[in-house]
Amino acid sequence: MSRLRNNKGFTLIELVIVLAIAALILAAILLAVTGAQKSRRDSQRKTDLGQISAELEQYGSNNSGNYPATQAAFNTAFKSGASYNNANWIDPLSGSAYDFAGAQAPTTGQPAGIAYTLAGRTYTICINLEVGGTNCISNQ
Repeated sequence: MSRLRNNKGFTLIELVIVLAIAALILAAILLAVTGAQKSRRDSQRKTDLGQISAELEQYGSNNSGNYPATQAAFNTAFKSGASYNNANWIDPLSGSAYDFAGAQAPTTGQPAGIAYTLAGRTYTICINLEVGGTNCISNQ
């Protein structure tokens, strides 16, 4: 007389497969969210760069078409507390003010750097992005 087993539970293999599929789905969702967050922060940086460019144009208008001649003069005009500083120029990743000395890549501990170069009455300002390298604006 043989008895048929009537198990109503899951086998160990079935549970492992379900958990592996759930882990893959969770990993895909986390990667998508992380990428979207980086893109959102980069969009904010590009907006800030445009605002800084507009402030530079205002500076030039107020100074007979001349822009800050050096990085130090730029910092004096645009760092915290300066007349052209916008309090909203905060790096969205670090939460601190942009480093106008430039050349820093955005990390948790260091805001994106803004590089400023001057050639006569032209300027170029660049900001480092998390995705896509560097974004620059010039009045040339």
